[in-house]
Amino acid sequence: MNAERPDVAWVEVPSLVGMTVPEARRVGHDSGVVVTSVNVDGPPLGALTWPGTWIVIAQRPVPGSHIERWSRVIIEFSELPGDDGSDDDDDDDDDDDDREPD
Repeated sequence: MNAERPDVAWVEVPSLVGMTVPEARRVGHDSGVVVTSVNVDGPPLGALTWPGTWIVIAQRPVPGSHIERWSRVIIEFSELPGDDGSDDDDDDDDDDDDREPD
């Protein structure tokens, strides 16, 4: 923590690597930081990581660092292989092709 600025609220950076992006965002918010991608002027994380399941593979600053409350923690993420975000087990199939003729 910074003794030169006692008026600033400091928080500890949580460990986000290995979490899904939505989990990392929730943990970050609960810890008092803002989780973002490298390009803050680009699309929001929700748009970058949909559809599919995206896992945090790197972050900066590193876990355990102390930063000002609501500062950015930048994450890098990768899509979980084989997960395109679609629900392949669709029991409510509206496709009539498998019905027997009347």
